[in-house]
Amino acid sequence: MKLVMTLIVIFSLVYPSYSQPDSLWSRSFGGLYDEKCYSAIQTDDGGFALAGKTNSIGAGDFDFWLVKTDSDGDSLWSRNYGGDSDDVCNSIIQTSDGGFVLAGYTNSYGDSINDFYLIKTDSDGELLWLKTYGGEDYDKCLDIIETSDGGFALAGFTASFGSGRDDAWLLKTDRNGDSLWSRTYGGESSDFFICLVQTSDGGFALGGDTRSFGEHFTDFWLVKTDSVGDSLWSQTGGDGFDNVCNSIIQTEDNGYMLTGYTYIDGQTNSWLVKFDENGGLLSSIPFGGQNREVSKSLIPTVDGGYAFAGYTTSSGAGEKDFWIVKADSTGDSLWSRTFGGGNDDVCYSVIQTPDNGFVLAGATSSFGEHGVNFWLVKCGFPQSVNDGNSANLPDKFTINSIYPNPFNSSTKIRFILPFQTNVTLNIYNINGKKVATLINGDLNPGLHTTSWHPENLASGAYLARLVWETSTTSQKFTMIR
Repeated sequence: MKLVMTLIVIFSLVYPSYSQPDSLWSRSFGGLYDEKCYSAIQTDDGGFALAGKTNSIGAGDFDFWLVKTDSDGDSLWSRNYGGDSDDVCNSIIQTSDGGFVLAGYTNSYGDSINDFYLIKTDSDGELLWLKTYGGEDYDKCLDIIETSDGGFALAGFTASFGSGRDDAWLLKTDRNGDSLWSRTYGGESSDFFICLVQTSDGGFALGGDTRSFGEHFTDFWLVKTDSVGDSLWSQTGGDGFDNVCNSIIQTEDNGYMLTGYTYIDGQTNSWLVKFDENGGLLSSIPFGGQNREVSKSLIPTVDGGYAFAGYTTSSGAGEKDFWIVKADSTGDSLWSRTFGGGNDDVCYSVIQTPDNGFVLAGATSSFGEHGVNFWLVKCGFPQSVNDGNSANLPDKFTINSIYPNPFNSSTKIRFILPFQTNVTLNIYNINGKKVATLINGDLNPGLHTTSWHPENLASGAYLARLVWETSTTSQKFTMIR
């Protein structure tokens, strides 16, 4: 299926005057040469894990590099993984056992010049196992998620398999990294997957770009599959020469929000695009100035809106600056902010923290000791969690998300409190029987996350119920054994 997006484009090039976040702290990490952070997450202990590549330490030209920090961004430890040649990490997740999985590509191991490369570590970053996947040509993994069955799904592209020059590739493994199945998608030219999510129906939604389909040199590409990777539908779109999707989320109404960039009237602008659950276009909003803006990472925020981040060359202090945009639930901009120095600074990940602020992670050429360094920036509204009355907090209690959903061994429940109060979070089965109490106590306002690791319970539908004072809110989710 193909969709021409330019028919209902809404321009959003002027940002309204809203309270904007200030930088609270920043940290750089690196050695004598170059390091680039391509992925970052907040960990269960409130700190952060940053992953990418290093040229300063390790066995080869570039090695996977994992840096673990505390909640203030101070380094706790770092680990490198790789062989004699280039090994580049593009994505990191924390698994339900507290360890980490890093995914990217390797020239040091495998069967060809580049293979998918998957590493599993414990909570201290010690290597547990590694796997490679690929054929006789090059194969690069760009994103990974933990799936509801405890395994993993990897997305990227392959020149070893498929029908074209490069085909998009989705690979599914079990929890030990052993391949279960794989699918390629594409035509006669080059087609790439850059990001993916597991959807509420157990399938997958994948974003990237295609040169085989669509009307332009490169078009935005969204593919929806079932649980075994068979394509259900796809959409392409864009305006002008170059259009790429870099990040995707499933929305509460089971639709999809994507971000990346589009080429409009001679300018490259960041792009926020919303689809319904069947792939119908709902909105298409570019963001940017007179030069180049690219968004790399998109997240839902606790107030029901969105935040996306990447880089801008239209404003800021340098050639490229970290750039974050906060949007409301309809995608309209509320504020934007840049961080950077006189050289290139590119953000690859945005995280919303429990105090309602944001952490940005990427690569800086402006700060650090030498060359290019990992860069971690905290920005936000430091008073919002102290007084309980800040306009930056939502005005209602809500369960923000349950993910993964459906799930197998564990899931995380995120909820928001607008003020300090005593709350209870219970889990009920489909018959209304309480099977777990996850929280029972006094909590501060802001975003809270808790994990559920059920044992000896059957597959089926469950209900998370948040109780405060005399009111409740609930959300249904599903366990699949």
